[in-house]
Amino acid sequence: MIDHIEKTFSGRRLAEVAADAKEHRDTMSDREIIILGSGPAGLTAAIYLGRAELKPLIIAGRQAGGQLMLTSEVENYPGFPEGIMGPELMDRMRQQAERFGAEFIDEDAISVDFAGTPLRVKTEGDEYDARAVIIATGASARWLGLPSEARLMGRGVSACAVCDGFFFRNKDVAVVGGGDTAMEEALFLTRYAKGVTVVHRRHELRASKIMQDRALAHPKINFKWNSAIKEIRGTDAVEGVVLENLHTNQEADLAVQGVFVAIGYTPNTEIFRGQVEMNEKGYIIRREHSRTNVPGIFVAGDVEDFRYRQAVTAAGDGCRAALDAEAYIEGL
Repeated sequence: MIDHIEKTFSGRRLAEVAADAKEHRDTMSDREIIILGSGPAGLTAAIYLGRAELKPLIIAGRQAGGQLMLTSEVENYPGFPEGIMGPELMDRMRQQAERFGAEFIDEDAISVDFAGTPLRVKTEGDEYDARAVIIATGASARWLGLPSEARLMGRGVSACAVCDGFFFRNKDVAVVGGGDTAMEEALFLTRYAKGVTVVHRRHELRASKIMQDRALAHPKINFKWNSAIKEIRGTDAVEGVVLENLHTNQEADLAVQGVFVAIGYTPNTEIFRGQVEMNEKGYIIRREHSRTNVPGIFVAGDVEDFRYRQAVTAAGDGCRAALDAEAYIEGL
């Protein structure tokens, strides 16, 4: 009899625990809206949706904060006349989103299923359903892969002339690349730098004819053809680079105080292939306002914007996506 009572009690207890766990999982997993990404676009969307009391869930990623986490001082974001460090700006935006009820999961999204409703996002540790999703996963700059490059990131090594060019007033800088982006960076840097040296692996540029003509004719821009940067010199700041001629294997020093890597960006869209419409380079295609071709899926920031790539434009995109998503959810 006692054994029967104990078994019955244990069975009931296990059932209660299971029910509690299911209720907790349902509460945690089912959402009105999920935001993928925690850069300026994702965090701005989180602030707006939090204020709308939609309690957004942000899948922030293990390396949260986006490209600004690699930036030292930000001087072109409105509201900070003295400038602000990139990581601090991202931390403040996150705190602001949390203040309005946004919840963060510091894990990477590893797969999505947008084929039906609810929309589904799987992370390393769980699975979440939502009625709407904002994709704000950004794009990653392609780097040279040098240890010295990583060490001096934000200390003279950059991938954004518009963001950091001002800090190199009257200094010599190098730009790595031969496409339109590299020529745009080089031409922009002539506003501040004393001299700009373009380092390119080939003897001819890949940039459009008009961009080539502008760069080749500019008196401040010089070219190092058939060359690659083998090492970036400096301890706490860039002091120069070691160039290797790819034809002769000869090495030469080039004294510069800044290195701008302009060999392209890769949109962080791998998990969305086959789920949403993308262009040939992997950027998500934005249709009307911030909508994609899939109902309930919205996009913001560098994951679709391959032209401007600025924190302030990404933040504006995040606002737009949040308002569109809110209207979509209300319409449901």
